[in-house]
Formats: sequence, structure tokens, C-alpha cells
Amino acid sequence: MTLVDGGANVALFSSTAERVEFCRFDEDGTEHRTELRNRTGYTFHDVVPDVTVGTRYGFRVHGAWDPANGLRHNAAKLLLDPYATAVDGSYEWGQALFGHDMEDPEQIDETDSASAMPKSVVADRAFDWDGDQLLHTPYADTVVYEVHVKGFTKQHPDVPEEIRGTYAGLAHPAAIKHLTDLGVTAVELLPTHQFVQDSTLADKGLRNYWGYNSIGFFAPHDEYSSSGTAGQQVTEFKEMVKALHAAGLEVIMDVVYNHTAEGNHMGPTLSFKGIDNASYYRLVEGDEGNYFDTTGTGNSLNVSHPSALGLITDSLRYWVEEMHVDGFRFDLATTLTRQDGEAEKHSAFLDIIHQDPVLREVKMIAEPWDTAGYQVGGFPADWSEWNGKYRDDLRSFWRGDEGTLGDAVQRTLGSPDVYEGSRRSPLCSVNFVTAHDGFTLADLTMYAEKHNEANGEDNNDGESNNTSFNGGIEGPTDDGAVNDYRDRQRRNFLGTLMLSAGVPMMLGGDEIARSQGGNNNAYCQDDEISWFDWEAADQDLLAFTTAAIAFRKQHAALRPIWYRTAPGDSESTVQVLRADAQGFEDGDWADAGNRAVILVLQQGDDTVAVLMNASDTTVEFTLPEKPGGGTWSLGLSSDPDQAVEGDATSLLVRDASFTALV
Repeated sequence: MTLVDGGANVALFSSTAERVEFCRFDEDGTEHRTELRNRTGYTFHDVVPDVTVGTRYGFRVHGAWDPANGLRHNAAKLLLDPYATAVDGSYEWGQALFGHDMEDPEQIDETDSASAMPKSVVADRAFDWDGDQLLHTPYADTVVYEVHVKGFTKQHPDVPEEIRGTYAGLAHPAAIKHLTDLGVTAVELLPTHQFVQDSTLADKGLRNYWGYNSIGFFAPHDEYSSSGTAGQQVTEFKEMVKALHAAGLEVIMDVVYNHTAEGNHMGPTLSFKGIDNASYYRLVEGDEGNYFDTTGTGNSLNVSHPSALGLITDSLRYWVEEMHVDGFRFDLATTLTRQDGEAEKHSAFLDIIHQDPVLREVKMIAEPWDTAGYQVGGFPADWSEWNGKYRDDLRSFWRGDEGTLGDAVQRTLGSPDVYEGSRRSPLCSVNFVTAHDGFTLADLTMYAEKHNEANGEDNNDGESNNTSFNGGIEGPTDDGAVNDYRDRQRRNFLGTLMLSAGVPMMLGGDEIARSQGGNNNAYCQDDEISWFDWEAADQDLLAFTTAAIAFRKQHAALRPIWYRTAPGDSESTVQVLRADAQGFEDGDWADAGNRAVILVLQQGDDTVAVLMNASDTTVEFTLPEKPGGGTWSLGLSSDPDQAVEGDATSLLVRDASFTALV
């Protein structure tokens, strides 16, 4: 939509529609319909009068109702504009929102949905960026902080109550100060596209907290706006980005282009389904009444069709050019590479990103799996990936599992076994131990089992295999020895994350030991289970995490842009040694009980030696000769009592701890 004198030039794609009506709504809900009289190719368009900034609108699309052949047009249903930059209002769940009769799904339902639907809004695009630009922080210098817009400030005592849990709250100086004092360089926001609060959760008295239920790929989610929802959310989002940029913080969006909130053949008709079902969604070949689903949500976007692919790339460009976003994390990214069912490294989606002059310059991070396949290491060289192997292998190692040392070394060195063979960089690996989906770090070290009873599914939801360990007691305890062990393990995870080659990503709140009470699937907990409890913040862990990030920034040896040897180099920048400072032999790796290693990391004149002991006893390490001469000194340790004598030739490293020497 483009505003012109006296109205707007309105366009809508549909290859199967017979007629399209633009529906403008007054404040009292009165509807005014204007038929789009012109058609170019498959795009209906016209100049519609009386459309201005703030106009609330939708579409009605006339055409065939033939679900068995993938046609689900129903002009009784008001549809959101796929290109709307703002959405206002909520859903009143019931028959009106469904194109089909809920008792007889093959039959059309002619109940008008306008009064039950939110409306698209014409937002004001004007904004004074005051010279703001994308930051382009190098991956090697990036530390990502995954965070929820609402949960971060909803209970923050220094953020004014009226803006807590909003874009403005995240932009408040008190919120930004925590991030800059911590030392992270980018916030990765859980979904902020307009998403749907679905009826299934509402019926249970729950809410979709995470937001992986998108319906508007150009619109910032309205519930996170403190200034209004009639387009003001667009300006507030821009103000947030501008404030974060001014503090040196990049903004990465977690985007959900793999599916929408319309679900499968039994789902509601809110937008795409009623506009051009077969163009926007993948249907089962030969059974077009059903949806091909590799997302576990009921549908998958049809990235093999130009309309759906164009929608995605137009959306991405909009968020970069109009909203100044620095990058994207793609939820279930593998689905976007499936043109004909199989994941393809040279899919149209990936090829378009690669050649696009706007998108190829920003951070692209894949969640490299979907319900049909695990593709870690399978994305192009200019993409980074959430490395699930890092999470799994480091958890196993620090839990003390046998036979995990070799994998832990690979992960700490940037997963060369995954990326080096295809000449990809360690910076392709986004390392993480915890994320929104699963235990928080505090709970990973406090619970052996999930405790998701509050989700209303009898604790059957969420991952049961978490590779967690509670130290011998389930949940909170006053046992000093257990708490000391848990504290040390939290430092082990956060410290190892900052010592590893690759791009570290930490879950927001881990630095203050945020707990969800053992809930490892809090997607529906928009309450104190998920919100940051700032009053209970672990200040000692916060201080350690801040020191660990600072230590990473101080040492180039921890931030290599290539593996052991860069192309053309003759000397290795990594030594992997046994506890006696000798090189590993084949039999050493085969020793399932071996849980101790020395990593000597070097970049130029900078050297760091990392001593890791995941066993249940103290290990005496022989200190290797320091490259360039001199003595080792203490840099960072998960053991607060660790000390290093200036002329020491060996060092005792206690059970379940690491020490980094410089």
C-alpha cells in the first residue's frame, strides 16, 4: 500500500481470486467496501479514497470454495493484509474466524468475521533516525544475548511501571545499562512479528508467551507497545532500535517464516489461507485438502512459490531498511530450504539471500533443523548456525559423562569436525548451552527432571532428555555443598561459552541465575515463571559472567576467524594436551574415563591456556611451556579459590572446574 493524494494505491496478490474488496473501518466499526477494479497479472489493485495514516482495514477475497483442491476463498471472512506494517485489535475466538463449518469441515461457513478480527493499520513511516545506521559488529567480536522483550523488563524495578514489558522498556536506560555493563554486543529478540494468541491456550487460561505463531511479517507485535496500537508500535520499535544502537548494541530478530498461525485444514482463516491458499502454503501433492507440514504447527510456507518467497524477502528487506534491524535468526530454517521436500543448500531462498545487496550484508543465523531433518553444518558459508551439538556435548562433558572429552574439545575449538571440511569458519558456529526452548542455566544445574505441570499437559510436553544434573537434590536446597557445586557448574558453562571459538550466545537471565522452577517449555507462561526476577538476581554470578565476557574481549586467542591454521599458515594456533602436558595419543581418546584436557590457544602474541577438569576428583596439571617464554598467571576460573604461583610448573584444578591461564 502506498499513500497518495486523497487515498492510497492498494494492491493484493491472488492467483485464484475472482474479486477483491478493500474494507475500511470507522472507529465505530462501520465498514466501507471498495472493489479493486484493476488486475495486472495476478495482482488486484486500485486507488482507494479516504485512506490515511491510522486507517484500519482488511480485505475480502471472492473466489471458489473447494478445499479438496486447495481453494479456501470465503468473502465472509475479513483478512489481514500480508504486507500490513501494523495490526490493531484482538481475536474473538469462535466459528466466525473459521472459513469452514467447524462441525462439517468440507462446508463453507458464511458467518461474517469482521467484528471478531483485528484490523490492519496504515502506519506512519516517517521517523527521524538522526544518522542511525546498522552497526555491522564483526562476528568475531559478537556476544549474543537472547531475550524476550516483555520478560526482560516486566518486573524491572528501575524501569517505569507504565513501560515495563514493552519496546520502550527495553530502550530504557536502566535496561540498556544492564546489557552494556554485562558486555554483550547484540540482543536477539524472541519473535516480535505480529503473532496470534490462539484459542487452545486461551481456553486453558494461558497465553502464547514466546510468539512463534506469526500472522504479520511486516508488523511489530502490538502487545509490546506502550504508546498505542494504531500504528504507534512501529515508531516505538524504531525508537528502541535507535536507543540500542546508540549504546553499541545490535538488534537481531528471531523470525518465524516457516509457518503461520492459520494452522492446518482445521485452523482459522485469518489472512493467507483466504487470499491464495495454494500459493502461500505447501499442500500435500494429490491430497490438496491437507497441508505438508515440517514445522509441527500444521502448515509450512510454500517457499517454492514466488509469492511466498517474495513475501519473505520483502519482509526481511523492510526490517533492515525501514526498521534498521542488524540481522535475523530463522526459526526452523531448514523448512525454508525445502522446495520439493528435501533440504537444499542451493534453494531459491538461500540463493536470493546470497545475491541480495541489502540482505547479504546483515547477520543471518539459522536454526538448522525442522521436524523432518537435522542440518547442522549444512548451510552456506556466509550463514551462521545455532550449533545444537555444542549444547549437547558441553552439557554431557560437564556432567561428567564418560567418553565425552573428544566431542567437548571439538566444540570448544569451534566445531572443526562440522565446519572445517567445507572450509567454513568457526564463526559459522553460534555456541550456546541454553536457549529459550529448554531449561535455563539455573534449572539445568538444579533439576534432573522437567516440571511443566503449569502448562496444563500433565507434564507430557517439553523435552525429557535434558542432560541436566541437580547435584543430588531436586530443586532449591539449603545444602551448602550442593549449592557450591551448582554455582561452579554455572560458571563452568558460562565460562566455557566465552572461552570457545565461534559466536557465543547466552540466554538472557542466565547471568543472574534466572529460574523457571524446572519448567523447560515455558512457551505459554506469560507470568512470573518466565519474567526476570530482578530482586532475586545472583550478583556473584553476574560479576563472574561480566568478567568472562570481558576476558573474551581482551584475548584474540579466544576469537579466531579460522581454525588451527589459516590458509597459507604453517604453524598451528592450537595445542591439545593431556593433563601431563603431553600430546594425546589414540589410546588417550579411547579412554572413556578421561575428562581432563589442556588447550593452548594462540593468536599472534596473545596466548591463553585452558585447563578443563570434568572429573569428580582434583587433577594435577603439568603446565605447558608458555609460547614466547615467561610464566603463567591466573586469567579466569570457575573455582573462586583457585590460585597460581608465579613460578609454578604444575597446578591442582579441583573437580568440575576450569582455569584459564595467561
